Amino acid sequence: MTDSPNNVASGEQPDVTATGAPGAGSGDAAGAPPRGDEPRGAQHHSFYEGGPGASSEPGGEDEFDHPSKGSEGDQPKGDESEGAALAEEDTMAASLLADLQRLQAEYVNYKKRVDRDRDVIRTTAVGSVVESLLPVLDDIHMARQAGDLSEGPFAAIADKIESILGRYGVERLGEAGQEFDPNVHEALMHIEADLPEGASATTVVQVLQPGYRIGDRLVRAARVSVADPA
Repeated sequence: MTDSPNNVASGEQPDVTATGAPGAGSGDAAGAPPRGDEPRGAQHHSFYEGGPGASSEPGGEDEFDHPSKGSEGDQPKGDESEGAALAEEDTMAASLLADLQRLQAEYVNYKKRVDRDRDVIRTTAVGSVVESLLPVLDDIHMARQAGDLSEGPFAAIADKIESILGRYGVERLGEAGQEFDPNVHEALMHIEADLPEGASATTVVQVLQPGYRIGDRLVRAARVSVADPA
């Protein structure tokens, strides 16, 4: 008796899937044919179908294999680049500020030096003029002591000369009755004379030639005669 294709040999159990279709292993997906090199009933997975986010190819990656867009590893690096640019700008600004402060200090020092040199040059120039006029000034002083310049045109000329020198900072030194000061006085004569009441030090009695000073520069010390207190 010939077995029909629908019949099975005695003692063998039919291979039935969950849907009742023969030829499918217990772990096979529906409709997937068994592989020739695998024994019947071997379990294997099929990638023919997948859920949302699954890859369409076997072994592919799905959305669950990647971190979400909001995770720390996928944050954009724009903030880091912006921070580095700001730090570089701050460094450059600090460097430029230091250079500006240094240039300002150098300019202030330069201006002070120029002003000081200008004053020195001016004082030197005026001092040279006064030294040239010393003989004339001595004659004016002697004429005043003799009473020849009490009035008249020559008295006006002498006053104008002394006034002009005063505008350039020229100061005349030496007055009778002053206490002797070796810094501005030169004693040519030491005599006995009656000193003003209360004098307790060497005192100027007579000015022989007045001295002149321009600021801190002494053009000539006053030449005087002095006397000691009794």
